[in-house]
Amino acid sequence: MPRLRSIMLAAAVGAALGAASFSASAQEYPTKLVRVLTPYATGLSPDVATRILAEKLGNIWGGKPVVIESRPGANGVLAISAEKKSVPNGYSLLVMGHSHLTINPVLLRNLPYDPVKDFVPLALIYRAPFFVCVSGDSPYKTVGDLIKAAKASPGKLSYATSYIGSPSHFATATLALMTGTQLLPVHYATEGLQAYNSVVNGDITFTLASAGSVAPLVKSGRLRMIATTSPTRLPNYPDIPTIGESGGPANYEFETWAALVAPTGTPPDVVRRISADTARALAAPDVQEHFRSLGFEPAHERTSADISNLVREDLKRNQELIKRLGISVQ
Repeated sequence: MPRLRSIMLAAAVGAALGAASFSASAQEYPTKLVRVLTPYATGLSPDVATRILAEKLGNIWGGKPVVIESRPGANGVLAISAEKKSVPNGYSLLVMGHSHLTINPVLLRNLPYDPVKDFVPLALIYRAPFFVCVSGDSPYKTVGDLIKAAKASPGKLSYATSYIGSPSHFATATLALMTGTQLLPVHYATEGLQAYNSVVNGDITFTLASAGSVAPLVKSGRLRMIATTSPTRLPNYPDIPTIGESGGPANYEFETWAALVAPTGTPPDVVRRISADTARALAAPDVQEHFRSLGFEPAHERTSADISNLVREDLKRNQELIKRLGISVQ
């Protein structure tokens, strides 16, 4: 019995020390540079939003550097694979869009990651609608104009998008399905100026883009926003109508979102610390103002469990929608 009591006492002490170690690591976190990987090209709205968040987190963490490392390409796989291999200690984090978490896993075969098993969600960063953009001198003034022209000439109206299954491709294919039109997708290697300039030059009819990504082109008059995919008009863009108000389906809406995640195995106390500090950063008025200037809305889902539920729900919804849209990767 004395030996058994000694063993039990040692186990209890070990567990207590382990809990104390986790707690201490969370209280002291971070003690060094934190890296945030992003699958988005530098300068695009998601990249800009990530840098705004990183700066605020750095302030909250007493000036510890938070470095953004952009690794675009391969449908996000480059950044995601790198993060999957990183040490799960809270010093390497990753931004994943809803396409990386809930579209690619359904659409792509042999994806080298599992969105549920390989990563633990830390915080939902933002929700973001798209804006329907045409060239500054386009004859199309409304979504209704585009629909009318598309029905008159099936397969002739084109739209610029990035990879197959990207949020902009998904959103536009959904619009085509709901309006009974045939729209021609033109895919570019990455989202950005090449795709947007193709619309400016008149090579492509229109594109769906986030406000911040096309802001310089809109400001210069080379692109024109004719509608937002948000269910209501946005406070920072009150003159831009919804799809329904612009002659499209009244019940059409589409929002993308992005989450901050860490590799599975990251200590729970560290996960809670990062989640709480990220929520604090996102609640800051200056961060919210910056986000809204990009056309982003601050997210409401804050806990890891909330985001996990969102991912599972969207995975199921997108699996059904992809079948209806007929989107596939050869």
